[in-house]
Order: sequence, then structure tokens, then C-alpha cells
Amino acid sequence: MKYKRLILGSLAIILALWIIVGEQMSGATADAVVNAPVVTMRATVSGNLTVPARQLGARVTQGEVLASVEDPVVDRVRLDDLLMEVRLEDAARAQIEALLAETEAVRETLIERTQIFRDRRLEELRARLSHAEARLAILETGGGAVDETQQQILTAVEEGIERLPGEPRLDALVLDHARERVEVLRIALQAAEENVFLGDGYNDAPNAEQRAVELSSEIAALQTRLAEAKERVAALHERVDRERIRVNGLTGGELQSPVTGLLWEVLEANGVNVQRGDPLLRLVDCRATMVTASVTERVYNSLSVGDAARFRLGGSSTVYDATVARLAGSGAETVYRNLAVAPSQRHLERYDVALIVPQLAQLGAEGCMIGRTGRAFFDGRPLDGLRRLLP
Repeated sequence: MKYKRLILGSLAIILALWIIVGEQMSGATADAVVNAPVVTMRATVSGNLTVPARQLGARVTQGEVLASVEDPVVDRVRLDDLLMEVRLEDAARAQIEALLAETEAVRETLIERTQIFRDRRLEELRARLSHAEARLAILETGGGAVDETQQQILTAVEEGIERLPGEPRLDALVLDHARERVEVLRIALQAAEENVFLGDGYNDAPNAEQRAVELSSEIAALQTRLAEAKERVAALHERVDRERIRVNGLTGGELQSPVTGLLWEVLEANGVNVQRGDPLLRLVDCRATMVTASVTERVYNSLSVGDAARFRLGGSSTVYDATVARLAGSGAETVYRNLAVAPSQRHLERYDVALIVPQLAQLGAEGCMIGRTGRAFFDGRPLDGLRRLLP
């Protein structure tokens, strides 16, 4: 029994020493800090700055309006010139459209008059042909002596015969002339039915139709000019749109948050005049949260990028899985220029390590615990199993 107690006591002492030595000798760091990149918002144009009152450390979301810059004296001369050119081109286009509409209306009127002329001309030719055929029939069936009625018909026919003064009247000549008149009228009627008019011997269309043809040519030219005017107006509108974008860019406007995180620093006061490119606000990007720490040379030389690690916040029992993302070595001051928490002098005397902790980054602004400290572990420890069982 005496030896049994001695053996158990020795085992307990060995176990305790193993736990103590294992906990102390495992690769760990005591100065791990939750950190994140800092984004600087700059003035896009020169102008007056407006920054609504907001507490430092306030949570911001991506796309949220944080400030605005307005330039009250932006140069708009070129835009005004382009707008004037647009109005002038619009006026020219409207003039061409009005002239085109008026010309088309006149052409339609001439086409109607041409149709009326054709209808009435056909009626006239048919009437004249009918009477000419009647006179020819009377002459051809009259026979011998010319009675009073035939004399009147012959007198009427003779009016169309070109005779010399004192030339005797011949009945055969009158009859031949009547036949000629019938044939000529038949030819004229047939031509008119085919829309060719032989009234004056050299014009095959009425004056209204000829003028309508001329107007058709003018309308075609006006339509070409109108299409050109529309293209010019469209091109000017495109130039105006581009100039408006340029002027609006110079005028300024609202500045939206590029990240979801915290308002870290206000670099310019509300109401001041800023120049293009001046830094205005600094924001912490909580979606890129990381853990920065320093380790001893022995632990540093045993690490590689991509190695697994664990991180625990001070005062918390929750352990987060992590991954070694960067090994910056000693004196790594320059890598902290764009991070929220700068390293201490003691940190710079050791070897810098950066860890990615996905669970912290997934919490976003709600879990953006910038500046919180904790411990990072790189090796397994004897009490890890017990820690997992504890809440």
C-alpha cells in the first residue's frame, strides 16, 4: 500500500510538471491584437466640405453617405455653349420639319388638282369626239345639195380649216377636215386615258402635275436635310451628356462609405474648403479583420504561411481557428502604416506575425473589436481537450 501511494504521487507530480511545461513551452504570444485595415476617404473635387456630426467609432455600412463636397464656382462655360448649340440645331431642325410639312401639303393639293384636271379633260375630249363624230356622220350621209342645217354644220367645220382669204369652199375638203378632227380627237382621248395629254402639242402632263414632280424632288432634299439635322442634334446631345458628367464630377456631391466598418478618424472639420485629393475621413474595414502579434525568434522560425493557429480574446474562453497569413519579421513598422492599431516598441523588438481569423471577419461591424487583445497559439497544449469541454 505504501508503494502504491508513492507511485500515484509520483505520477501526479509528473503529470503536473508535464502540463506546466507543456503549457509554457508551447508556441504562443501574449500580445496579439485584433486589427484591421484603415481606408482613407479623400476629396474628389475642390470645394466646401459638409460632414454631419457623428461619434468616433460609429458603425458605418458600405454605400452610406458620410460627407459631401460642393464646388460653387465650377466652370460651366463649355456646357452653356453646348446647350446654346443644341437650341440652335433644334430650331434649324424645326424649321426644316415645318418647311417639309408645308411642301408636302402643297404637293398633295397639286396632286388633287391634277386628278381633277384629268377627269375633266377626259370628259371634254369624249364630248368633243362625240360631236365631231356626229358632224362627220351628217356630212357623210347628206348626199346632194346642202340644206340649211348642213350649211350651218359646214360653216362650223370650216371654222377649224385654215383657208386663204377669198379661197373657194370645197365640200370634199370640209369632209376630209371633219374626218381628221375625229381621228385627232380619238388619238387625244386614247392618250389622255393613258395619262398623256396632247392638248397643246408639247406638254404631256398638266402644269399642276409638273409642279408636283418638282416638289417631290424638293421634298426628298428636305428629308435628307432633316435626317442630317437630327443626327447633328443627337451628336450634340451626346456631347452635352458627357459635359454634364464632367461638370457634375467637378461640382462634387456625396461621398459614400466604400467599406462596412467603423468611423476611425475625422481629418477635416465641417464647413472648411478642401482641395481635390485632401484626406477627409478614415474608416476601419471590419470585413478585413485580422490579428497581429509578435513571437520569439524560436517560434517565428517554426512557422510558415498557411499554418494553422488558434486565437482567444482576453477574458473570454472562446477559441477561434486562425491561419498564419504573413510573417513580417522584426522591425516590421512599415506594414502597420495602413492598419488601425500601431505596434508597440516591444512588439517591434520581436518578430511580427499576422493571422486571419475568418470567424471574426464574418461578424462584420458587429464583431469589429479593434484593439482587443488576446493570445495566439501555434502548437497543441496539454489542456486543449479540457478547454474544448468548458463553455
